[in-house]
Amino acid sequence: MGIEQKAGNSGFITTSLESAINWSRTKSMWPLLFGLSCCAIEMMAMQASSYDMSRFGMELMRASPRQSDLMIVAGRVSQKMGPVLRNLYDQMPDPKWVIALGDCASCGGIYNNYAVYQGVDEIVPVDVYISGCPPRPEGLIHGILTLYEKVRGEKLAHWK
Repeated sequence: MGIEQKAGNSGFITTSLESAINWSRTKSMWPLLFGLSCCAIEMMAMQASSYDMSRFGMELMRASPRQSDLMIVAGRVSQKMGPVLRNLYDQMPDPKWVIALGDCASCGGIYNNYAVYQGVDEIVPVDVYISGCPPRPEGLIHGILTLYEKVRGEKLAHWK
């Protein structure tokens, strides 16, 4: 059933402004390149033809935080990289979302020492965690779809 059948002969459809904005946010997310270790290879595989992030409206990953609204942190974050990560997050326009890709970004992974953050949520707020060492591209697809559901349920008053 297409939009033509739902609209009927009237030629218009009614919806709330909130649903229209949230729908457009999910269909036009631009991820920021932030691959730090082995999980970055799986993130790169998402751009290949087998998985194709284009079907999610993510044609290419941006290298500039000022053009991105989704940060995918792929890999371990060292103490030296933490301030850089926070600086990039602060430069992103609102609304912005963060996905922690892999065990290292989620909880420190196998690096249980002073030099690595035990989860990227110590630096920036994380919306979706994806487990695995390294996680499969299917895990990132599931994480993106989970983020879409979260964005569709957001209220406009949240961004005032």
